[in-house]
Amino acid sequence: MSQFASRDFKPSQHYKHTVVIRRNEYVACGTRFYSQIAGSMSFLTCAAASEMRPIIRFAIALAMLAIGLPWASAEQQPSSSFQVPKNDLAKAQALANQLAALSPRVDRQEATLLATCAYATVNRLRQQYRMFGTPIFNNFLVYHGLRKRGYCYQWTEDLLATLDALKLKTFELHWGESYAGTWRENNCVVVTAKGQPFDRGMILDCWRHFGQLRWNLVLSDEDRYFENTKWAERVRAQAASKSARADRHVAFQARVAPRGKAGD
Repeated sequence: MSQFASRDFKPSQHYKHTVVIRRNEYVACGTRFYSQIAGSMSFLTCAAASEMRPIIRFAIALAMLAIGLPWASAEQQPSSSFQVPKNDLAKAQALANQLAALSPRVDRQEATLLATCAYATVNRLRQQYRMFGTPIFNNFLVYHGLRKRGYCYQWTEDLLATLDALKLKTFELHWGESYAGTWRENNCVVVTAKGQPFDRGMILDCWRHFGQLRWNLVLSDEDRYFENTKWAERVRAQAASKSARADRHVAFQARVAPRGKAGD
């Protein structure tokens, strides 16, 4: 029995050894097989990627171009570019023509720049002030703190400061007022050609017309306007000081209104 058992034992060991060897070969073969598959997939991926690279680059370039177009156009636009509503474009052109007609010494490009800036600024202020109702009712809202700005002199202050920033060389900007110190007081910007008297200038008025820019010659207006150089200097000093600009709040406006702008 022991001899027979011994004979049976050896083939069993050999079988196990053979099985282990074949299993190792199978694993090695499987490893090579999957390695070949992985290599093939890697090759296909690289090939597909190489073919996709031009498409991806084109898509990225197209996206960058689409995103960059507004920036590029904004950078290429001169600083004199302003957003004028479409329904005001013809009016701005008409104003530029009238400003250019003030004197043969006037620069036509400056006239167009001034007119465009004026319409764009009034449109922006109208949105900021949130005009509602009549000018008098809007004053009521400002007085009671329901609006931060909107008095006639505030319209004129902001418009004058913006136009001053253009640094015009053939025009001069003045502060005009009528019925000063009364409930009927109104303020406006008056534009003259450089060296011209105030009475020959063009009125730019916003408050009387519900936040819409209206213009006409000083002498053709139904009210008599006079120049206030001291108030213009004050406004320009305010605009030149960053701290003063930041501090122009309702309390300050209420404080200065009774002294110089009682009509508002």
